[in-house]
Amino acid sequence: MSGIADTHSSLLQSLQATAESCPGRAALLGDCEGFTYAELLQEVTTIATAMRNRNLDVVGLFANNGPRWLLVDLACQLAGVTLVPLPGFFSAQQLQHTISASGLQGLLTDMPGYFADVPVFGKGEALAGMTLLLCKQVQPATLPAETAKITFTSGSTGTPRGVCLSNETQFATAEALAVSLAPLRCATHMCLLPLATLLENVAGAYTCWLLAGTLLVPGLERLGFSGSSQLDMQRLCACIDEHQPDSLILLPQILKSLLEQVDNFGWQPPPTLRFVAVGGGKVAADLLREATKRGLPVYEGYGLSECGSVVALNLPGAVREGAAGKALPHCEIALRDGEIVVRGPHYLGYLGVTEDPGERSDGWLATGDLGSRDSDGFLHITGRKKNILISSYGRNISPEWIESELLRAQDVLQCVVVGDARPYCSALLLPRPGTDVRQIEDWIGTVNRALPDYACIRRWAVLPQPLTFADGLLTANGRPRRDCIAERYARVIEDLYVGEPQKISPSTPAPSPADNRRSGEQNPGVA
Repeated sequence: MSGIADTHSSLLQSLQATAESCPGRAALLGDCEGFTYAELLQEVTTIATAMRNRNLDVVGLFANNGPRWLLVDLACQLAGVTLVPLPGFFSAQQLQHTISASGLQGLLTDMPGYFADVPVFGKGEALAGMTLLLCKQVQPATLPAETAKITFTSGSTGTPRGVCLSNETQFATAEALAVSLAPLRCATHMCLLPLATLLENVAGAYTCWLLAGTLLVPGLERLGFSGSSQLDMQRLCACIDEHQPDSLILLPQILKSLLEQVDNFGWQPPPTLRFVAVGGGKVAADLLREATKRGLPVYEGYGLSECGSVVALNLPGAVREGAAGKALPHCEIALRDGEIVVRGPHYLGYLGVTEDPGERSDGWLATGDLGSRDSDGFLHITGRKKNILISSYGRNISPEWIESELLRAQDVLQCVVVGDARPYCSALLLPRPGTDVRQIEDWIGTVNRALPDYACIRRWAVLPQPLTFADGLLTANGRPRRDCIAERYARVIEDLYVGEPQKISPSTPAPSPADNRRSGEQNPGVA
């Protein structure tokens, strides 16, 4: 472990301190193998040495959740290698773009057969318990100095955008979270999201280790994940029951599905759970309230890849319903013309972009998110600046606000609100299979009663099929790509604005999902 003390990674230095004081403490446990803190650092040093011997500078990682994923991550920090995590849900075209844009010299994977027909890779060799596929022809990419990790976010198009991060920025985020969560004494964290997700990578794994905790990393199949968006909730609940973690990180849709398991199948959250962070999208206050009542200690947060993940978080003793929490100690948050700006550790730049229009000369980063801050300093997220709908009557409407309310219903799986330059708002909805359309009508009526007149949903249509990342209609974390959806369903949306709308009521006829599938058309459910 002689190289650890000289590294610039404060995370590795913290791991070494824990290994020296508690060498036998479990640091990393997977389905088939585990490591104490002492064993972890020994293995990381071995892998880092192998990387140096091969003169690797930029390495991709495409692998299942498990100890090996994180060992490679740490080894890259020790060896000074830029790591490029590749999400498992990327399409072949997106993977090819990522590989070429980042100038990979090699790819570590536990699924070499997946790349058997990719001509850029040569014969594989063993490394870190995986297969290293070396690139035949390397076109080096120009990376900002100190780039330790390139995390790819979907952006607003189907082409992934590379966010270049330093070890220091990632560590600053994890350290701020560790300081804030230390009073909870969470001893075990279970990684539920894919490790290629920066939120789980930094806020989950790194933060757990800075708290000298044990990281639980079951494979994605054990967690119930399959494909790009399928999740078997019964398997997920069984995995949580088996591991009895102290903390979890959830996306809003997973939280909603867990509540359905409680209400419909009698699942009970384990008594060990002390902290469940929810992020990745706006969450309705009622959903968080109901989760708390059912034994899930949920706390909403807010962050972005450009700032190394989380920048604001609700915490025990400092919770505000409907808010994303207060700024963490490593950053400042302010508002300029309604847009959230952040100052503190942040990204080095976008891959292949020489000028960054988001960063101001005074160090404040424009996030593109709209919000407000109350008198107690809690941040409230209202939507994306570019997503604001301006009705033909001149009213500004955040679609995320209405969508979060509609998605509180168990029978509504997906929702996209439209209405830009239109006289009223409409919605594209994906009901749960078998749902009576009149139940949806009733629910829209209930939501409308709590909305101002200009934000009420006057008409809606059934989506003929789920919106997915693979189809280019969702971002990597499940947010709708509104321009793509508007283009794909232009005819459906246009039909929602033919004639005069009436007030939605349970007695109004509406098409069922089955009717839409039979006809091959998406006629609106007109109220």
